[in-house]
Amino acid sequence: MEVVSVFLQYEFLRNAFFSGIMVGFLAPILGVFLVVRRLSLIADALSHITLSGIAASLLLGKYMVFFGALNPLYLGIVFSVGGALLIEKLRNVYKTYQELSIPIILSGGIGLGVVFISLADGFNTDLFNYLFGSVIAVTRSDLWTITSITIIVTILLIFFYKELFFLSFDEEQAIVSGINKRLVHLVFIIMVALVIASSMRIVGILLVSSLMSLPVAASMRIAKGFKQMFIFSIIFGELAVIIGLISAYHLDLAPGGTIVVTAVLILLITIIFKRR
Repeated sequence: MEVVSVFLQYEFLRNAFFSGIMVGFLAPILGVFLVVRRLSLIADALSHITLSGIAASLLLGKYMVFFGALNPLYLGIVFSVGGALLIEKLRNVYKTYQELSIPIILSGGIGLGVVFISLADGFNTDLFNYLFGSVIAVTRSDLWTITSITIIVTILLIFFYKELFFLSFDEEQAIVSGINKRLVHLVFIIMVALVIASSMRIVGILLVSSLMSLPVAASMRIAKGFKQMFIFSIIFGELAVIIGLISAYHLDLAPGGTIVVTAVLILLITIIFKRR
């Protein structure tokens, strides 16, 4: 209990813990729809465009007082949502080869990020925290931002759940029944963008997509239905975040790595368990 209670003693650890709980809830839920719809790589593309937003904010903060006082998370969210809208636009441009939109945005995000990092005279501690997460860098502002995103995304998920469910398993029938495929997909990809941007403080930009896919992959091994897959994905996601954060703090490691390693171990356990 002492190992866990330390996270409730200090404000910066409470910020990280409660933010992690919300991220561990949201990421696997959206990950279920991403995996079922075979869109897992969208998370990677949006995480890399988010990197560009963070790097741009840190760069502008060196020369402009406004951006120096602004939480880089906000510009990261703007870039992430902008990337989601661009992916949707490119999917309409390349209707026959819609999957092309993902590597285009992913490559563009990496390219922009490298340019901004180079202009900012290279790598710094702040950027490292955004890349791989940090237990001590989550601020009260980050916590409130993540809380707001959690509320917004949860409401949207409840409202669009049936539409997302039908589009995931029978797209043609869903369209025939009158579901606006373009609108639902647009709302969904914006939700993914918001969750990715909000998760980077805990998991890190480069590893956030793992939290959307690994708990889902583990749950698919033992779940006996779509609802069970939701439940197990959330449980595995929360376990990965909690164990990962505790390990990161006590071993002085980046939480992104410990969270993902924990998620991988959970996946391996479910694979072994299923074989038996």
